[in-house]
Amino acid sequence: MTTGRRRLGGLEVSAQGLGCMGMSQSYGTADRGQSLATLDRALELGITFWDTSDVYGDGHNEELVGESLRGRRDAVQLATKFSLSRDDAGRMTIDGSPDNVRARCEDSLRRLGVDTIDLYYQHRVDPQVPIEDTVGAMAELVQAGKVRYLGLSEASADSVRRAVAVHPITALQSEWSLWTRDLEAEVLGVAREHGIGLVPFSPLGRGFLTGAITSPDDFDDDDFRKDHPRFRGEAFAANLRLVDAVRGLAEQKGVTAGQLALAWVLAQGADVVPIPGTKRVAYLEENAAAGDVELTVDDLAALERIAPPGVAEGGRYAQGGYAYGDSPAR
Repeated sequence: MTTGRRRLGGLEVSAQGLGCMGMSQSYGTADRGQSLATLDRALELGITFWDTSDVYGDGHNEELVGESLRGRRDAVQLATKFSLSRDDAGRMTIDGSPDNVRARCEDSLRRLGVDTIDLYYQHRVDPQVPIEDTVGAMAELVQAGKVRYLGLSEASADSVRRAVAVHPITALQSEWSLWTRDLEAEVLGVAREHGIGLVPFSPLGRGFLTGAITSPDDFDDDDFRKDHPRFRGEAFAANLRLVDAVRGLAEQKGVTAGQLALAWVLAQGADVVPIPGTKRVAYLEENAAAGDVELTVDDLAALERIAPPGVAEGGRYAQGGYAYGDSPAR
């Protein structure tokens, strides 16, 4: 049960990555020792592509990942992000200004305890700053040897086109799963046109596609899903029917619902590297085993019938404008 290798543009990574956000925020309380054990086990399984951000836990996540990296930095392909931060009221703000690019990179290098970041993403496109200015500043980090490759997250097709005109983009990180297929409408084709690898986050539908969530009461008070549009009211009930259908097919194949859902993402192309997030070794091992699940043509057709684009009820975010961002003209 070990993962293979894939390429994101010029960067070779494990075929499956590890999203580290939940070790610091959003999905209830995390245990530090358990999180570090999960990172250790990831390396044993060959999951060497680790994803963090300076906003996760307001820097805590980078510090945690940096602690785990000590003495084995070269074993990991390290990705982090910048541009998001929380204001005094806890609301997210976006800053893609060149000065912020440089300052945030220095802060991330310090917290991570490394000299170079393998993949540096703009976490969200700034609607006030031309993306050419942001990517231009990111390109300077590459020239300075502080960053190896550049990425974008949740960028629109137009933003991708404008960014690659300034500097090659290695990866695009966006939500992509059986219940979130918006990417396929336009952005996916543009990314592939420019040789950009895809890094799906939440490939398990924020945990919903595992079948482990059966009621809104399953969430702790500090779990952000408690107020997520897809996990509330009638949307929750409708989406449970989707999960039941996925689980039924998974049982026929002798795998878990989560493994089937993750295998579907992996089957979308050799340029696709999902980063399921977890803070527990058992879930990490279950996810890793999804790489051994072989989907037949009939399996893929069945999943297409179960989960066509737009199947999920409810928006991706409480604030609808949070995804697929555009920046102003230069």
